[in-house]
Amino acid sequence: MKAYITRDLLRDTKPGGKVMDIADTVVKGFIVRVTLGGAMVYGIRYTTGSGVQVRYSLNKSFPTTSVSDAREEARILLGKVAAGENPAQEKKAKAVGRLTLGAFIDGDYGNHLQSKTKTADATILRLKKCFAKFLGTALQDIDSLAIERWRAARIKAGISASTVNRDIGALKPLFSRAVEWKKLQENPLKRFKPLGSDTDPIVRFLSAEEETRLRVALDKREMRDRAGRARANLWRSARRYDLLPELAPSHFVDYLQPAILLSINTGIRQGELINLLWKDIDLGQDASLFIPGKIAKSGKGRHVPLNDEAKAVLLRWKAQRGANEIVFPGRDGNRIAEVKTAWRKLLRDAAIENFRWHDMRHHFASHLVMLGIDLNTVRELLGHADLKMTLRYAHLAPAHKMSAVQKLMGRMSSTEKITPTQGMTDHETMAPMSNLTSLKAAEK
Repeated sequence: MKAYITRDLLRDTKPGGKVMDIADTVVKGFIVRVTLGGAMVYGIRYTTGSGVQVRYSLNKSFPTTSVSDAREEARILLGKVAAGENPAQEKKAKAVGRLTLGAFIDGDYGNHLQSKTKTADATILRLKKCFAKFLGTALQDIDSLAIERWRAARIKAGISASTVNRDIGALKPLFSRAVEWKKLQENPLKRFKPLGSDTDPIVRFLSAEEETRLRVALDKREMRDRAGRARANLWRSARRYDLLPELAPSHFVDYLQPAILLSINTGIRQGELINLLWKDIDLGQDASLFIPGKIAKSGKGRHVPLNDEAKAVLLRWKAQRGANEIVFPGRDGNRIAEVKTAWRKLLRDAAIENFRWHDMRHHFASHLVMLGIDLNTVRELLGHADLKMTLRYAHLAPAHKMSAVQKLMGRMSSTEKITPTQGMTDHETMAPMSNLTSLKAAEK
């Protein structure tokens, strides 16, 4: 409706069955929006130079703000519109300047990650978990000093330098995108230096005793859950409830045991495991599984042969799961989202400490190297882009390296070879090295 907007008019106006706008007849473009709940909010309505109609709220309402004050503010804004300005666009620009880290992750940046990377969910989770204290902070208010203080606190809490570097490595490109998309003027981490970290990280793998305990804990978990299923069905039967599905003797209670045994025997990453499809697995004579490039970290597909145990586990699991195309689906049939709870409980039962799911990959590689398998073959099985990542396991094959250098002796004749005792007297040969100096002094 159109009317001369006054205090009396607004007092007499009652909310109707829909939102209503009152257009002022004195200042063209000045309006009051009456909501279903009876709130009366001042605003302006105008058309941009490109012909787009815009309704812009003054974020002020009657009676808190008088009609005369609101009309004057509307007059000023409409004058700016006549001069070619766009108040709504300016307001949006200011709002962008106050864009919070959390809103950016949930919005544009999160959508960008989902469309560009295979590890988007993991990156988003890392950002939200590690930088939780900044999620409600505007991007422009997060500076290098704030991140430096955060980093110092993490190190003081015992977090390794390499982990902290990875966390900041996930945050840095976020700011770069914010700058690129005009949501931020400068990346606060542009000149941020990573912490020095151990260049020879410790490779964690299971000892023979630990692996035995892990396997025993898996078997006990199976028996415990089977017994629990039986007790539950007795309880349900007594109350005439629907029974839980029976577990055949050859069936696993859930995905955990087959997933762990497959990981130990193939060294595939957790992300590759949960995205594995039956169509990529060959359980024939030359059994193998294929990791497509779209789920491989390196972006390159690879074939991983299956040993007898891995093949047997997958045959049992496939017979149990039926037609589901995902090898290890969750309860809803979709991909597993979280395995931490069951994994941690299993490690407690097996009395194994400081061992991550990813360490099963190290376990696989470490034992291959200790069995004398060359590093390039290990690299191909793990799917490393180059040999640098695989070299971390080189120290685990001292006997293999000794055998290699000993082969140099084969190109010499027996007369050319110098033995450890050659040139020594009988006394020197028999005496400990610590006594050689005193023996020579006595001879003089």
